[in-house]
Amino acid sequence: MTYQLHYWPTIQGRGEFVRLALEAAGAAYVDVAREPPSRGGGESNLGRRLGDPDNPRPSFAPPFLVDGDIVVGQTAAILLYLGPRLGLAGVGEADGLWTHQLQLTIADCVAEAHDTHHPLSTGLYYEDQREAALARARAFREERIPKFLNWFETVLKRNPSGDLHLVGDVLTYADLSLFQLVAGLRYAFPKAAVRALADTPAVAKLHANIGRRQRVHDYLRSPRRIAFNEDGIFRAYPELDG
Repeated sequence: MTYQLHYWPTIQGRGEFVRLALEAAGAAYVDVAREPPSRGGGESNLGRRLGDPDNPRPSFAPPFLVDGDIVVGQTAAILLYLGPRLGLAGVGEADGLWTHQLQLTIADCVAEAHDTHHPLSTGLYYEDQREAALARARAFREERIPKFLNWFETVLKRNPSGDLHLVGDVLTYADLSLFQLVAGLRYAFPKAAVRALADTPAVAKLHANIGRRQRVHDYLRSPRRIAFNEDGIFRAYPELDG
């Protein structure tokens, strides 16, 4: 069965956490909105699927995953579904729940990163809320990035199986998502990220190790990997870094 991932075709965003899991597992999938319109791709077709009046369980927003008759929305829920099927959820129920908890914490940090450039409203342009963004970004850089990364450092250090993975001694989607979080922070807040990663060497090591995994390495250098840009969650506004 080929999975269908539905997400915006021009940004990494929250869909990238799902893409990384599918790529790392070597799973067959179609990034539907990036297909030609004649094959159901494009933002207009994505919008029609979101607004389908006959869908009794509509997704609030992309990403959503289609697997046969099953449709799953929300990044963490998609990964909770995919994890056991892709062998990326650890071993047993306890590992699966711990992996999910880690993912939810990553989602919290991702939301806070987004709010640095849209602190007042997602309906306003960044330029309309720049002053509030400067204050929000300062707090994020100085308080929240260190708090999140130090917590993940603690998780890695306390892992009875060693600090190469967040859960046991196997790759999980939480490892892949932490890789993406660090990549995003390094893009949007390069100065702040350097400082935080200097204090969290296990997190930095995990990020480097994930990037060297063959399937991930190949994906990162392929056209399937959309470059970071200023339409996504992680945006490189130099005035917000420091």
